Amino acid sequence: MTNKLFALDIGTRSVVGIILEQHEDKYHVADILVKEHKERAMVDGQIHNVLYVAELIQEIKIKLEEAHGPLKKVSVAAAGRALKTEQALVTLSIKNRPIFTEEDINRLELQAVQQAQQQLLQHKEDVKNNHYYCVGYSVLYFRLDGEEIGSLLDQQGDEASVEVIATFLPRVVVESLLAALKRADLEMEALTLEPIAAINVLIPPTMRRLNVALVDIGAGTSDIAITDKSTVVAYGMVPTAGDEITESLSDHYLLDFPIAEITKRQMHTNEEILIQDILGFDEYIPRAEVVKAIYPAIENLAKSIGEEILRLNNNVPPKAVMLVGGGSLTPHLPEELGKILNLPANRVAVRDVNAIQNLTRAEHIPATPELVTPIGIAIAAQKSPIHYMSITVNDQVVRLFELKEMTVGDAFLAANIRAKQLYGRLGHGLSITVNGQNVFVPGEHGQPAQIILNGEIASTKTQIKNGDKIQLIPGKDGADACATVRDIIDEAAVKKITIGEEKYIIEPKVIINEKAVKLDTPIQDRDVIVVQTIATVEDAFSSTNNTKHLQQFSSYCVHLDGKPVYLPEFSSQLFINGKPAKIHYPIQTGDVISFEQIKLPSAEQIAASLNLLLEEKVIVTFQQEQVELAKTAREFYVNGQVVQSTSTVPNGATIKIIEKDTGKWIYQDVFRFSTWQLPTTFKGSFTILRNGQPSTFDAEIFGGDQLEIQLSEVK
Repeated sequence: MTNKLFALDIGTRSVVGIILEQHEDKYHVADILVKEHKERAMVDGQIHNVLYVAELIQEIKIKLEEAHGPLKKVSVAAAGRALKTEQALVTLSIKNRPIFTEEDINRLELQAVQQAQQQLLQHKEDVKNNHYYCVGYSVLYFRLDGEEIGSLLDQQGDEASVEVIATFLPRVVVESLLAALKRADLEMEALTLEPIAAINVLIPPTMRRLNVALVDIGAGTSDIAITDKSTVVAYGMVPTAGDEITESLSDHYLLDFPIAEITKRQMHTNEEILIQDILGFDEYIPRAEVVKAIYPAIENLAKSIGEEILRLNNNVPPKAVMLVGGGSLTPHLPEELGKILNLPANRVAVRDVNAIQNLTRAEHIPATPELVTPIGIAIAAQKSPIHYMSITVNDQVVRLFELKEMTVGDAFLAANIRAKQLYGRLGHGLSITVNGQNVFVPGEHGQPAQIILNGEIASTKTQIKNGDKIQLIPGKDGADACATVRDIIDEAAVKKITIGEEKYIIEPKVIINEKAVKLDTPIQDRDVIVVQTIATVEDAFSSTNNTKHLQQFSSYCVHLDGKPVYLPEFSSQLFINGKPAKIHYPIQTGDVISFEQIKLPSAEQIAASLNLLLEEKVIVTFQQEQVELAKTAREFYVNGQVVQSTSTVPNGATIKIIEKDTGKWIYQDVFRFSTWQLPTTFKGSFTILRNGQPSTFDAEIFGGDQLEIQLSEVK
């Protein structure tokens, strides 16, 4: 039994009608009719004037009906150039949360696709989220803590990010197609996308595991689709195509655009090209010379297509490239494209209708690359038509355009379920300032929402079908951040040390909003916190009320005549873990601080260190007894006050030593230091002797002298 298929390829410049006869798995192209638009009714694949397009469709329908009978239903395609592609990056904090699961990755990807959708809508006046269908996306890369990574599965870190490239079809494109068909008394039997149509006839499913690019080069645009891993992973379009070559011919040879278009087509078949310029001159020019003249335009076309292929394919050349469409016949285009993509010549090829399996055609239909897409539309719409499907999401009926295998994620996109709704709310964090640095204490991560599909637990990647019911049970919100000062300071800030024989736990001093607090004080949002760490021996003595030690462990110093005089022999010795130290030395937890204390020196000890004597002393023998004579040689002042020679002198004191006018020792001085006296009953005379020789009371004496007074009593 033969099945007759009617398909339309509604392009920017023309509309192609095709009659395809199907007999089991074989197809025969019975007729093709091409009519160009009289007005600018199409812009970038979207119908801008439904009436004009409907009239042209009506003309084609009537003409084909004359030869093939009534036509009521038609298969059509949305133009690849109508597809919109956006890249989007989403970053998620994953600090202090469990390892990443496959569903976490799926939800992160969905959030990135929605971000791409939002970016697309920002450029449009109509910002309703459901005015674009997502027809596919691919992940460009995953990153963990800023480093690119193959997969986030089972990973942990602080920050995860994903960048995707997503393709969208404006809903208005589909609606305008339906409106134009209705005015032409046609019912849409099936719908496909032009890139899918060409792929379906040139790249069967068994080949789609290969990374292959298909480029449909039309007049105004070049549409690109890329297969990999058994599916179509990306779509794209560049506004550079066959017209670029036509314009180059027109500029170089002064040709009217329609004449330049005819001239371009001669290049496919003629070795001598007839040039008819606007001045009326006719000339035959060798094909090679014409190609040379327009070669920059050929290189530019190859460069534009090649760069977009690389962008869509994660900056990696595909395994092969197939070219279809009228523009694919541009001379040397495959070679130049191969250079851009670093592919050998046999990996970039132009494909025509002869490459379509199980296809025959009427004799009057040429085997050109231009007809691949129209034939593909008829076959693809028959083999894998795209339908609308109705899904219920949280009791809301959502209509989806079934462009591919649809998933729960697609239903969420259509129902405007934001990816953030798939997780419980992150608890409010605390923004504080610690020692001048901004610190954020995050709230607790929320629990993921639960997805129920037809009563069973599902994920965002679970496939759906018409009539399915999806319920989204909200996840649990995370707790708000709660912390004390102790939670935010470094553990090393609290030190356990020993001073002498006593053990201490020393905590840093903490000031919140200019008020001293304990470490267990709860933190509030916007708090300004100053943490003063106990870092040195001096800090440790101060915080443990051992300040009495501070002065004695600093180097002993007095100020004499306005200058510091250091006397290390009077400094107490400090030790950390048995090793000599100073009060400015840093301390760590576990340190043992010990010391060897030295008493403060006396005025006499300091004077001796300065090689000065505060007293002059001599020892003589008087009346057979030793007598020490002493007198002040110098006065010792401490902080402006005279002190005794035995008085202690504090560290850091200002001292002054003033010499006295001492004079000589004379005999009579001995009586001030001796207890000897003349007997009260003595009557007679006495003799003064010095070293056995007669002397006088005012005679000078010296240390070691033998002094004696001999008494002669009168009888």
